Amino acid sequence: MKMLSSSAFASAFAFYFAFASAFTLSCNNQMKDDTALYSSESFTLYKDSVVQGSNIATILSPTHIKSNYRSPASSTFSRLIKFKISINEKDNEMPPGSDHWVLIGDERESPIVKFGEAPQPLPDMPSTYLPVNYEYTFKVDMSSVLQQFEEKGYFEAYDGSRVAKNDFKGFYVAGASLPLSWDFVGLDEKGLKLQPTNEAGIYTLTVKFNPYNEVGIQDKEWQLSADISNRAKYTSAQPIVDALFNLSVEEATKNIEADSTFRTGAKWGGVWTRDISYSIILAFAYHEPEVAKISLRKKVNRGRIVQDTGSGGAWPVSSDRVVWAIAAWEIYKVTGEQAWLDEIYPIIKNSLEDDYRTLHDPETGLYAGESSFLDWREQTYPKWMSNMDIAVSQNLGTNVLHYRANRILAEMAALKGESGDAYTKRADDIKAGINQHLWMEDKGYYAQYRYGRPHLTVSPRFEALGEALAVLFDVPDADRAASIISRSPVTEYGVTCIYPQIPGIPPYHNNAIWPFVQSYWNLAAAKTGNEQVLLHGLASIYRAGAFFLTNYENMVAQTGDFLGTEINSDRMLWSMAGNLAMVYRVFMGMSFETDGLHFHPVVPEAYGGTRSLTNFKYRQATLDITIKGHGNVVQKITMDGSELKDGIVPANLTGNHTIEIELNASIKTMQENGINNVVNHFTLAGPRVEKDSMLLKWEAIDQAKAYHIYRNGKFLEHTTNATYIVPAGPYAEYKISAVDEMEYESFTSEPVAFAPSETIIEFENIVPASRLPYTNHSGLGFVEISKATNRSIECKINIEEAGDYFIDARYSNGSGPWNTDNKCAVRSLAVNFMYAGVLIFPQRGQDEWSDWGFSNSRRVKLNAGDNLIRITFEDWNHNMNGEVNTAMLDYLRVIRIE
Repeated sequence: MKMLSSSAFASAFAFYFAFASAFTLSCNNQMKDDTALYSSESFTLYKDSVVQGSNIATILSPTHIKSNYRSPASSTFSRLIKFKISINEKDNEMPPGSDHWVLIGDERESPIVKFGEAPQPLPDMPSTYLPVNYEYTFKVDMSSVLQQFEEKGYFEAYDGSRVAKNDFKGFYVAGASLPLSWDFVGLDEKGLKLQPTNEAGIYTLTVKFNPYNEVGIQDKEWQLSADISNRAKYTSAQPIVDALFNLSVEEATKNIEADSTFRTGAKWGGVWTRDISYSIILAFAYHEPEVAKISLRKKVNRGRIVQDTGSGGAWPVSSDRVVWAIAAWEIYKVTGEQAWLDEIYPIIKNSLEDDYRTLHDPETGLYAGESSFLDWREQTYPKWMSNMDIAVSQNLGTNVLHYRANRILAEMAALKGESGDAYTKRADDIKAGINQHLWMEDKGYYAQYRYGRPHLTVSPRFEALGEALAVLFDVPDADRAASIISRSPVTEYGVTCIYPQIPGIPPYHNNAIWPFVQSYWNLAAAKTGNEQVLLHGLASIYRAGAFFLTNYENMVAQTGDFLGTEINSDRMLWSMAGNLAMVYRVFMGMSFETDGLHFHPVVPEAYGGTRSLTNFKYRQATLDITIKGHGNVVQKITMDGSELKDGIVPANLTGNHTIEIELNASIKTMQENGINNVVNHFTLAGPRVEKDSMLLKWEAIDQAKAYHIYRNGKFLEHTTNATYIVPAGPYAEYKISAVDEMEYESFTSEPVAFAPSETIIEFENIVPASRLPYTNHSGLGFVEISKATNRSIECKINIEEAGDYFIDARYSNGSGPWNTDNKCAVRSLAVNFMYAGVLIFPQRGQDEWSDWGFSNSRRVKLNAGDNLIRITFEDWNHNMNGEVNTAMLDYLRVIRIE
């Protein structure tokens, strides 16, 4: 029996599929009416189907969907493979933008690639694609690195960073073509480690490019299999909404674990703070309040909220754990349980007090910390930013969460008979800081964050979740809120996490759409009454759900496909929560407050008709709710046939009741502010700036129209040159960005500092040096700090001239990997008995104690003469591990500013 080759099979199938799909589409269109819920250049969403070219999903009943969706990923897999070699899972071979490449023809092995050798110019893009399941072997010459290990005891990379021989773990291949990945810290677990051969210095790795599973070409269907009869039932004039509601209810049921907590997704067990919290806010506070409470309890330690994930050892590098407070408050508003309020109040209070001492910037009112949920470093930050740099950045979404959490704590305090004035003041300061320092008048929305070292500059990218949360929590006024929704960029398949995208970074947070983020964006669009944006957003969610027959976590922005992102999972908790929220929060308009259940339905005209939600449990009552019409103005609301006072279901209601709501479409409050549909765009790469005496220079960026020069965080001037002469003067730092023809700006370069006055104080001259065998330090040694060792270090420094200075410390922390874990070391800095903030020592690599970097810096005032410096472990310096809070300190650095 003869078998088709994989390429012949694919060709034969493509012919059959094109014929069958064309026939199906023709018949389908003959049966359709002329009304679509949403239509774009790529796809059309109907009441009972989705059509995208030859891809069709059909709603057969509220409990049955069929889809013939085919991922385009394997049919367009490029033969051009870009890659880098990594030492110890770090991006340390060549500068960003410089990559090796191979153009695969029929060969199965690369020529020998020398580590660090400059690549040749890229070839033209090939006209054909790589076959599926193509095995290929990389051969790499690592002799230059091994030689340095032997001669020096370390390898020094292009940027001056060093890898100690004693810290060496392995060589790896990183890249953008699956199964390669640009996630450097995950290369080992992805099986991308190079192996030594019998040839001296030569290492190899064999991978299978364009992985393909023939099961993926089969038609699929979803049929309800779980018993959801005890849950609320939703019916409407849009079968696609009804079916995806049922699918999401079923998936939520499947995600309840044996211990009555929610698992994060089909592929990921356990409870994660931000995932569960965002999911609870969207849906599970009212859909599964008991499971939600048990899940939140899992994320408490030492009477404080756990920051369970984040770069460099979690908190305080990542600081969005306060979303837990918003979720816990949402549960209280749903249930009204005093015992729950009594339980969560001290947890939230303790956490916010620690955050205030650790994260608050008195100059701006903003809080420091990584972007909420966008916690994959190079996916949303420039590659030069270390975990320390991320820790001091001030992000929009994270600050909105801190604002809302402080507002909630003030409300809780009032309910507890205590003063909440301090929390109200903190919230007001954060809100003012967001509006003053992050608002971009020319764009009509907020910037994603402020970043730099140590002077911060606004990054003008759009960040969807932060913008949506700001609108939902009333950070902007009404005019600004409307502007955010109408002027923010949205792409063909939905709103991207950020915009524009970062070049050379594969889809995940970058160049991707996340349904849970889309859901918050839709809620914000509904709140502002922007019907066009809401229709676009609903289509994004319902298209993906119907085609994929599950709630995936993300999809590629350019294709709308679930394949092609760095990692993905079906049955994702926050994605299904978003799907449910479109019914409960948008169409039914439910809002839970301390005085009862409020209704503010928002029903676009295309989704009009009659909809009902029956068997909905609210506290001690069971409600059957019917809404008629479209629009966002309530004409009439009754309960059991009588007018419902103030349109609010009272919190103390008991028994079974019928709610009927009529919408008045004649009152036009659905705004025509428009929608900013854009083509997905990538900025240019940021320049890599070199310092030559008082000259800054950089290689010209291809397609750059001009460059922006920043001094001490502020825009200085615009130039078309690739050099800049720095004038003599006091301390200054410079950054350069590239601007393209469409006026989009790249990330800035790594800051280059000019510091005329710098003082170094070796820690081993203050307290006894450690005997640990770590290398690459300066001076005669280093000292260890831990919860047991050197809890307090005190020294006097003599300053000739009073003024403002930066203080930081050179350190190492090998307690955990670069990207996650929970052992970021934290200490408090006091200058002349005045608290000056914390010094943060993020993890720099598992067991890599000879990898040194700098902590964050603190701006302090020093007197002429002696100044007392104290570095101590205080109660608010506990990290998320609780036990291991360790770093090695090399020296203290004091830099004169002015």
